[in-house]
Amino acid sequence: MTAHDAISIIRAKRDGAELSDEQIDWAINAFTHDVMAGEQMAALAMAIVWRGMNRRETARWTRAMIDSGRRLDFTDLPRPTVDKHSTGGIGDKITLPLAPLVAACGAAVPQLSGRGLGHTGGTLDKLESIPGWRADLGPDRMREILTDPAVGAVVCAAGADLAPADKRLYALRDTTGTVESIPLIASSIMSKKIAEGTAALVLDVKVGSGAFMPTHAEAHALATTMVELGADAGVRTVALLTAMDTPLGRTAGNALEVAEAVEVLAGGGPADVVELTLALAREMVTLAGLDTDPADALADGRAMDHWRGMIHAQGGDPDAPLPSAAHTETLSAPTSGTLTRLDARAVGIAAWRLGAGRARQGDPVQSAAGVRLHATVGDQVTAGRPLFTLHTDTPHALPGALEALSEAIAISPQSPRHNPRGPLILDRVGDGRS
Repeated sequence: MTAHDAISIIRAKRDGAELSDEQIDWAINAFTHDVMAGEQMAALAMAIVWRGMNRRETARWTRAMIDSGRRLDFTDLPRPTVDKHSTGGIGDKITLPLAPLVAACGAAVPQLSGRGLGHTGGTLDKLESIPGWRADLGPDRMREILTDPAVGAVVCAAGADLAPADKRLYALRDTTGTVESIPLIASSIMSKKIAEGTAALVLDVKVGSGAFMPTHAEAHALATTMVELGADAGVRTVALLTAMDTPLGRTAGNALEVAEAVEVLAGGGPADVVELTLALAREMVTLAGLDTDPADALADGRAMDHWRGMIHAQGGDPDAPLPSAAHTETLSAPTSGTLTRLDARAVGIAAWRLGAGRARQGDPVQSAAGVRLHATVGDQVTAGRPLFTLHTDTPHALPGALEALSEAIAISPQSPRHNPRGPLILDRVGDGRS
């Protein structure tokens, strides 16, 4: 038995040993090419969950996943490249206004996004509610769009040849109880982001009940690991930790969130969506080496122009009506007072049950399904007035969604001394150096 076989590598990590670069390279390559069986990789993943990986191991694991496929190269573009990744939350439509806004500031934004699973929404699902818009683009078409000075931003699906080892490992982890490992989570995210060829990256790491990382400590650890991975790969990386106990904005659902994003680009929209969009845009613009204030590009309409160009470039009609649900139901406030709690996870589950999300990869979603919030934390509400409006094409889903929302709120008869929502930006990790 050689040093590079599945059983010896599993045993080494099980017993707390550091894996060598050669062992990691062998394991990822063997799993990608069906030499290492799925149950063996599941055992290795579980050993990593229990024993962890240090910075060197995690960086090598990430590099091996990148090397399992193609790495895009946009270094010859006339604009600096910068991207953003969110770890996922409820009502998180920030990519939609952010990508065209940063493009309007002079950067190229090559964003490879995903689809929703469970209670968190997917950017591609949201954009696919726009008639004609398509997610699948080849590298040559991406380059054309990124080079076009009237567009400069692409939001599309990752090709099958981009970090294919991660795609296989992600599916395996989801079915074997091995998701909860910071090295595995960080390497999964960063392998795809580094492979897409961006020179700089801003991470939005969510914290709270509606996030994958419920505590500040867990989110900070994940952010630190991802920033280190970016730096080790030569990608300038910064992370913001942002609050996700309360949904972002006033909508959760695909077409509903697109409409809200367009409101932001038109100069309106919810204050928290605008705040986070501008905070992330400023980080991206700084990493790209551009001396401009994104607020100006939002205010003067340039961001909207780039949004329209981006949608049109990917086959969509920015003027087409968005889908509307066949059935709606309104849930009213049970009492009057100040809304002091609006649980993000409960709203996400309600939207999912209404048809906005999927239980398994490949399941269809309803473009028009979701939840509209008529109030958010800190607002005054009146008994009998609308609090939520539920949208769905399948009315039998309404009772389950209403059940999810039944414990989602708290209303205080007295106005609290301080804003019960608290700050949106909680922390910042990294200095942006590679």
